[in-house]
Amino acid sequence: MAGEIKLHQLFTIVLLVLGSMVYAQGTATDYKRASAFAETTRNKVFYAPTAFSWLEGQQQFWYVNNTPEGRRFMLVDASKKQKKEAFDHAKLAAALALASGEKVDADSLPFNAIDYKSADKIEFSAFGKVWAASLDDYKVNDTGRKPEPRRRGRQGYWGDRDGDEVKEIPSPDSNWVAYIKNYNVYLRPRDKRDAEEIQLSYDGALGHAYSSSISWSPDSKKLAVNKVRPNTQRKVYFVASSPSTQLQPILQERNYLKPGDALPQNQPVLFLLESKQSFVVNPELIPNQYSLSRLEWREDSRAFTFEYNQRGHQRYEVFSVDATNGAVRTLITETSKTFVEYSGKKYRKDVHDGAEIIWASERDGWNHLYRYDGQTGKMKNQITKGEWVVRDVVHVDEDERYLIFAGSGKDAGQDPYFTQYYRVNFDGSGFTSLTTEDGNHRASFSSDFSTFVDTYSRVDAPPVSVLRSATDGEILLELEKADNTALLATGWKYPEVFHAKGRDGTTDIWGVIIRPSNFDPSKSYPIIENIYAGPQGSFVPKNFGTQQGMAALAELGFIVVQIDGMGTSKRSKAFHDVCWKDLKDAGFPDRILWMKAAAEKYSYMDLDRLGIYGTSAGGQNSAGAVLFHPEFYKVAVSSCGCHDNRMDKMWWNEQWMGYPIGPQYAECSNVVNAHKLEGKLMLIVGEVDDNVDPASTMQVVDALIKANKEHELVVIPGAGHTSGGEYGEKKRRDFFVKHLLGVEPPVWEGQKPVF
Repeated sequence: MAGEIKLHQLFTIVLLVLGSMVYAQGTATDYKRASAFAETTRNKVFYAPTAFSWLEGQQQFWYVNNTPEGRRFMLVDASKKQKKEAFDHAKLAAALALASGEKVDADSLPFNAIDYKSADKIEFSAFGKVWAASLDDYKVNDTGRKPEPRRRGRQGYWGDRDGDEVKEIPSPDSNWVAYIKNYNVYLRPRDKRDAEEIQLSYDGALGHAYSSSISWSPDSKKLAVNKVRPNTQRKVYFVASSPSTQLQPILQERNYLKPGDALPQNQPVLFLLESKQSFVVNPELIPNQYSLSRLEWREDSRAFTFEYNQRGHQRYEVFSVDATNGAVRTLITETSKTFVEYSGKKYRKDVHDGAEIIWASERDGWNHLYRYDGQTGKMKNQITKGEWVVRDVVHVDEDERYLIFAGSGKDAGQDPYFTQYYRVNFDGSGFTSLTTEDGNHRASFSSDFSTFVDTYSRVDAPPVSVLRSATDGEILLELEKADNTALLATGWKYPEVFHAKGRDGTTDIWGVIIRPSNFDPSKSYPIIENIYAGPQGSFVPKNFGTQQGMAALAELGFIVVQIDGMGTSKRSKAFHDVCWKDLKDAGFPDRILWMKAAAEKYSYMDLDRLGIYGTSAGGQNSAGAVLFHPEFYKVAVSSCGCHDNRMDKMWWNEQWMGYPIGPQYAECSNVVNAHKLEGKLMLIVGEVDDNVDPASTMQVVDALIKANKEHELVVIPGAGHTSGGEYGEKKRRDFFVKHLLGVEPPVWEGQKPVF
């Protein structure tokens, strides 16, 4: 009997081994296919332009079109409803080759943009120079200019505000300059440096000085200046352990405000130059400021306005200051029991020098537009309404009194995140849909906003580009219809759009399912979720694309999904408010229900083998998945996560987690909750990350060690805010293969070093 049992057990083991060989995943072949995915699918979609450049003041635009024969620059005349090649590509290539001495391929010209100087003359940058080309005789000349370097925004310095460097601000009439001296406001004639200066203020002092951001009235007779009580900047420090410039490490520092830190407090002051009078805005009107912004004059100099964001982001106001007597009037007050999303949904347009104001608000539960009287602050009417959201205001025509905007969720039966374009009059009448097709629309408007290029697509439908009227949405000219035949021939599969009910049983939660190119429904596939639950937006792809990162990961033998749960943006205010003071929620109740619904429909999706990964806020989310939901998520890779919201940048965290700092911050902390870890966790962090303080990751590691929890840590020397680059991708893939597929990652022939 015992022998029979042992024989049966052996037979079972043999079957399991044979089964694993038949259904092998995570093999060297899979790795090779994943590694080659980007190259395999590159340039396999034709007639799918992504950008359209309108000629200023004209009804013409150009774009670059990838065709099976090569790249072609196209020129469209919207008024004539005609399109043609912008120039003879072969002639221009020959002329550029002659002028530059370089080899030039007509099917792949060495530039991506052209600048029309006239109808028959263009300029472009190639081979480190700017060239001028005549389209009459196809002569190309070196202009002698160098291409302008690409501008880079200042990043990583969370908390730098008014630098207050010494500077002179000229008046609009050019007769005067205003400046700060000894913490006070001074004035002197612009062209007479030796003239006697005029001191306008006397109460400025160290620690309570006037700002050098001085705002002149258009008539040059008045000034508006903030008197600032500064804060003490917090510094964060990094050690670059392996610099390329020297042997020894380099200590770096940044200004970086964190939640709860003190902020500057501003007090607007009006100066009347002729009478030498000054009027101070009562600080009781603007207490505990997060920010004071948009100190702007009316064109007729009758008043200036400013916006006040109270710390905690539950009160946002627009004030007007009378320029004759300093009287302050409240024009708009926006309040919320949770948060006013100043950072993503705020919109204000002053019409006809402030006679009216167009304002965005979520006060009725959805983001919509309202019209205010700019003198009294009385609301005249709600311009848009309904259970859908205004996403962006494109154009406001003050004379014709209409506006063009982008919105989503209005068209029944469509994905509620799809952007469509609309036109409406100021009073709410004349509502017109400019686009309607079932897809996500992206528009590029002519300078007079009479026509626009509309490109629409879905993750499961290639893009179509058409020229439309901005009056009624009529299609004037069909431009391009993408051909993805070559892409499909590689074995690439369309992502599947999937939606299921969320935690309330009524709200649809939307996401995508991505399968490997060698997908076999008879196999069982672990699931990996790509998560980013940052409340500032929504993140599931809506436009057509190969979804390279997720699709390459799927090639190893996984089903990869991405979902927008409650707590993210672009839906109702109630949908969004789920995140407030509870970032650990991250929409997980909705995500779990969504995956259960998908697995019920598709039996090959194995809920017992579920992984998750994310970066930044997604790094916080992915680590939180295995801490707060270990019964569901088994394996997580977390990159540069903001694991404790008290350690991260101020604006993002106070916007969603609230102010003052309360117990909710600790309750949501991956550091505080690290002892709950049950599954497998890998943490990746850049050594000099100045977006999210890398100490946040190290504090999770410290807590895991103290709780005796196994984990893996990958530190990328010299790296900033990152998922780890190619090395991080390798570690992430190997981690999932090992812990979800249960096989050791292979070493395969042709595997290249990541650096």
